[in-house]
Amino acid sequence: MKKGIMMMAIIAMVFSLLIGCGNNNAKNEGNNEGEKAGAVDLKVGMVTDAGTIDDKSFNQGTWEGVLRAKSELGITEKYLKPAGTTPADYMKEIGNLFDAGYKFIVTPGFKFETAIFEAQDKYPDAKFVLIDGYPHNGDYAPVVKDNTVSIFYAEHESGFLAGIATAVELKEGQAGFIGGLEIPPVQKFNWGFQQGIAYANENFGTKITLKAENVIYQGSFDNVAAGSQLAAQMYDGGVKVIFTAAGGVGVGAINEAKTRAAGGAEVWIVGVDVDQYAEGLDEAKKSSIILTSAMKMIDQSAFDMIEAELNGEFPGGETLMFDAKNNGVGIPAENPNLSEATTKQVDEVFKKIQSGDIVVAAEQGTLLK
Repeated sequence: MKKGIMMMAIIAMVFSLLIGCGNNNAKNEGNNEGEKAGAVDLKVGMVTDAGTIDDKSFNQGTWEGVLRAKSELGITEKYLKPAGTTPADYMKEIGNLFDAGYKFIVTPGFKFETAIFEAQDKYPDAKFVLIDGYPHNGDYAPVVKDNTVSIFYAEHESGFLAGIATAVELKEGQAGFIGGLEIPPVQKFNWGFQQGIAYANENFGTKITLKAENVIYQGSFDNVAAGSQLAAQMYDGGVKVIFTAAGGVGVGAINEAKTRAAGGAEVWIVGVDVDQYAEGLDEAKKSSIILTSAMKMIDQSAFDMIEAELNGEFPGGETLMFDAKNNGVGIPAENPNLSEATTKQVDEVFKKIQSGDIVVAAEQGTLLK
């Protein structure tokens, strides 16, 4: 009898332990689900262009927008760097992303134009964001399908603001411009910069000059050594500040400026696309040779398109322009090398561009002399 009672007690104890474990497991599962609550079923892929993911330019700006979407929206992200820079190289990585389930694909730059032209038909179930370009079949006739959005920027407005900031802060001296490929986005940065300096000279009493020989398109976006050489030539010729819109070529110019500043020279760089202040930083001196940067809000654009897709509002088939009016271009919110007075002046000019009181031309003007 006692043995029977003891056995029943043991069984009851084991049963209660099993129930307790079951409850604990249920609680743990609930916590896991809670941790995953922020995740969404969207896999976003990116294919880089000739640069690296940390190029302080287009690739990095685009990728930062994707990473922000991961942090704030819960998407899954992945990027692939192609072996080359031909449309076939880009198509290969687009296909690899698609096969892996990444059906929302962001591509930075005009080099993807013909690849996206092909991809939007080959992968109708995918969505494509083409930054700074439009799909075409080599004939430059835009074909933006319903699964693609094409994004452009008013670089001339951004360059104009950088020109204003440069002139107002430095007051006088020679300026230079180093571009990469001589293509519309780079040209518009140059033209806007020239107009900004001219406007400041005429309206704010500044005396910045920009000679024809100091406006150079290097011909690539990845020749760092050439950027250093060109910047050295300009600085040796008396140039005080160089606006670079040249990717890796611009990095070379930044390196040259840092070397000279470390030796005591007063030389400056105006960065491009993203805030390049950190790229020009001398850790020992705790100062940067980046005066300011002419920015395109690439990260914001990438983030906005991902968010639009999640909200069922993807603007497929559209070509979007990001400019001063929708805060798509500008200079950094914080510019440690600009005085409060300069920042205030730039802000006032920015508002005039937004209101239409100042219209910046998107074509070549008269070169400053």
